Amino acid sequence: MDTRNDYFRNIQAHAFQDCQIHSCPELLECIRSVGFLPLLESAVPGFCAESIMAEECRFTQFPDGTWEWPLWQWKGSVIREGGCLYGRFFNGKAGFISREWWPDFYNWRRSRHAQPDEGSIEDAILTTLREHGSMIARELRSACGMTGKNMRSKFDAYVNRLQMATYVVTEDFVYPRDKHGREYGFGWALLTTPERWIGRENCLCQHTPDESYSRMEQYLTSLLPKATSKQISKLLR
Repeated sequence: MDTRNDYFRNIQAHAFQDCQIHSCPELLECIRSVGFLPLLESAVPGFCAESIMAEECRFTQFPDGTWEWPLWQWKGSVIREGGCLYGRFFNGKAGFISREWWPDFYNWRRSRHAQPDEGSIEDAILTTLREHGSMIARELRSACGMTGKNMRSKFDAYVNRLQMATYVVTEDFVYPRDKHGREYGFGWALLTTPERWIGRENCLCQHTPDESYSRMEQYLTSLLPKATSKQISKLLR
C-alpha cells in the first residue's frame, strides 16, 4: 500500500498508535493510508480514529451542557471529500474504508451475505432506498412503514445488517438547525448504496472472495503487528 506523505509513513513504519490527528485533512489522509479505520474502539484495542486524535480534538463537554467533538463533526466532510465508504462495517460498529480497499471488502462480505430474500423486510428497505437514491434514516423507516411502537430499534437492526453486508452505506450526515440557523445534535445518517455512491465499477473486484479475505488479513496483520489473528478475523468477519 502506498502512503501519501511522509507523516503517514509513520503509520506503517512504526505503530499505528504513534500517530496523532490534528485536523480533518489529516484524518482523511490517514484513512487513505491505512485503508480501514473504525471510528471508535474496535475488535483490535486502540485501532480506531478516536485513539489517535490529538488531545485538543477529543470529546469535550462544557458546563452549559453543550459539547464539542471534532472527530464526530469531521466524519461527514471526510466521506464527502474523500469518497471513502462509511458504515457499520466492523462487527456492527461504524468506521471508514478507503476506495482502494473497498472492492476486496465488498467482494468478501457479499460472498457471505446473499441478496435479501424477495419480500423480506431487508429487501423492502433496500428496494425503497434504491428507488429514492438516498434517504435520511428516519425517512427511510417511515417509507417502509416501520413507524409503530419499538419499530425504530428493529429498523436500525435491519439497516445495521445491511451495512455489515455492504448493501448500505452512509454518504453524509444531515443536522437539524436551531432558530439561529446553527446546526446541533449528532445528526441524521443519509443512507445510500455503495453502487450509487462510488459507482458499481468501483465496487467490483478481480479476486475471489477468499483471495480478498487473505489480502486484507495479511495487510492488517502487517499494519497491526500486536493484534492477534482472532482480533483481525473479528474485524473482517
